[in-house]
Amino acid sequence: MREIKIAHSPDSDDAFMFYALANDIFDTGELKFSHTLKDIETLNKEALSGTYEVSAISIHAYPKLADKYILMPTGSSMGDKYGPMIVSEKELSEQDLNGLTIAVPGEMTTALLSMRIYNPNLKYEVVPFDQIIPQIKAGKYEAGLIIHESQLTYASEGLYKIIDMGDWWFKNTGLPLPLGGNVIRRDLGTELMHTVSDFIKRSIQYSLDNREAALEYALQFAGDMDPKLADKFVGMYVNHWTLDYGETGRKAIRTLLERGVQEGIIKDKVNVEFLD
Repeated sequence: MREIKIAHSPDSDDAFMFYALANDIFDTGELKFSHTLKDIETLNKEALSGTYEVSAISIHAYPKLADKYILMPTGSSMGDKYGPMIVSEKELSEQDLNGLTIAVPGEMTTALLSMRIYNPNLKYEVVPFDQIIPQIKAGKYEAGLIIHESQLTYASEGLYKIIDMGDWWFKNTGLPLPLGGNVIRRDLGTELMHTVSDFIKRSIQYSLDNREAALEYALQFAGDMDPKLADKFVGMYVNHWTLDYGETGRKAIRTLLERGVQEGIIKDKVNVEFLD
């Protein structure tokens, strides 16, 4: 039996996606899937070394690891007119952001890439994603770039949205913002890569078809979030885009990375490849 290590974020949408595989719902033959849960910036860094056979990554990180991994057609997190947000304890305008130091969740996150495309002059410091809101409330930062479930809970923390990067991106491109995806290591070979990809797609489809059971499993990764909010968050990031990027999703990734190159944020242009 061959082990396939899957690494993903410890949040409710990824847990929902991998529910069937994590709980051995269906037979995977000679393959045994194991799961490692780490924050997305740690996964980005570990993917540089090819640590896991399959890993969730930020799309921003893909150019740095494209030599070792190829993008899978399934497993995407697409912000369709929504995405990472810059928030603050004060009602600030977008112009007020100039001169502030913004807490961001990681150098290789797509959240940061989109923010830098939006305004390359903004100053920032990296803070663990789950510490951004606490550090804003503690007065260390006046604003922060939030990801994951915080996108639905910031208001209950007394914070105000200044700009939603997914909404800004759609208004400027007409495309969803491709935040994260799953990659698979090239050295597995074409046949095994396709087999693994098919199992992951089957897991996603199973969760969508058995939403109540998959959501109940995913709730344990949602912290203290209200179940209705958790359901909404899962629906935002596990949907038809997750089953397959489609032509629009593929175009969105290429457009985002091309903009990153044009702005000098991404140093080397990369040929975006999908396992098709």
